[in-house]
Amino acid sequence: MKKILNKTLKTLLPLLLGAFILYMLYEDFDFTQIWSALKEMDMFWFTATTIFIILSHVIRGLRWKLALAPLGLHPRSSVSIYSIFISYAANLVVPRVGEVSRCVVLEQYDKVPFAQSLGTLVTERLIDTIVVIVMTTVAVMLQWPMFLEFVNEVGLKNPLDGFKNSAVAWIVIILSVIAIAVMLFLLIRKMAIWKKIRSFITRFSEGLLSLRKMKHGWLFVIETLAIWFCYLMQFYLCFFYFPFTSGLSFLAGLLMFVSTSVAVVVPTPNGAGPWHFAVISFMILYGVSSTDASTFAFIVHSTQTIIVALLGIYALIMLQFKKSSNKN
Repeated sequence: MKKILNKTLKTLLPLLLGAFILYMLYEDFDFTQIWSALKEMDMFWFTATTIFIILSHVIRGLRWKLALAPLGLHPRSSVSIYSIFISYAANLVVPRVGEVSRCVVLEQYDKVPFAQSLGTLVTERLIDTIVVIVMTTVAVMLQWPMFLEFVNEVGLKNPLDGFKNSAVAWIVIILSVIAIAVMLFLLIRKMAIWKKIRSFITRFSEGLLSLRKMKHGWLFVIETLAIWFCYLMQFYLCFFYFPFTSGLSFLAGLLMFVSTSVAVVVPTPNGAGPWHFAVISFMILYGVSSTDASTFAFIVHSTQTIIVALLGIYALIMLQFKKSSNKN
């Protein structure tokens, strides 16, 4: 019963948190604006964004295969890529479950030991965290006045319109902090603390060792930079979807992008809620109206979530074909 309750909480709490924050942000929003904006949406830039989404997943799959090679593990490129598609789609349902699902896929289809593939993810996350920190530092330095204005406005002054929305800012921030704390608590409680620390150190050492022994470390670095370039482009190019955001600068896109990268740390499906809050808040500071900012955030997040879900379904279908061909 306790196990079922924990699983239920891990599934429902992120969904409820994301839904509640979205409700607070869009309570008085006129959703007819969404349809009007969709009719004006530039499909060329939407297609370009979709290509960068797919490309980022493909490169991540190839990078993971490169990280596994020093351990003597050589999954097929296609299976490695499909596992990435599935992991991102799985995160839409239960945040953070994607890392486990991609390891399961490799174990099931290419006999890659689960524990070893999981160990390489420590290296991936470490490297990606460093990239996010560097990008955030650069973005904040280049847009320091705007960053300061954001810090001053959120929860202190009125970034949207009226006291109510100032309260929304505080509610989003407080709930996000609580959600992260609850997630960490559940992870730690799942096993004895010393066992967890020892396991983490083992995986961390193994992951770093795989990077040190990598024959093509330069390629790993290039692929890492390519992944984050694709992430940045899939956000920045969305500005050109609509006339009301097409005038925003690349540096504005960079600052908003790093803010969303931090926002998705909050355990909600695909960062829903905190992601919207970050984008809407910054866009208003850059001169976009509250309605247009809310419209942009809703459409961009929704369409990209649908794309990620479709890629996951596609990967599942293709893996079933592989399983059938292997039997024959």
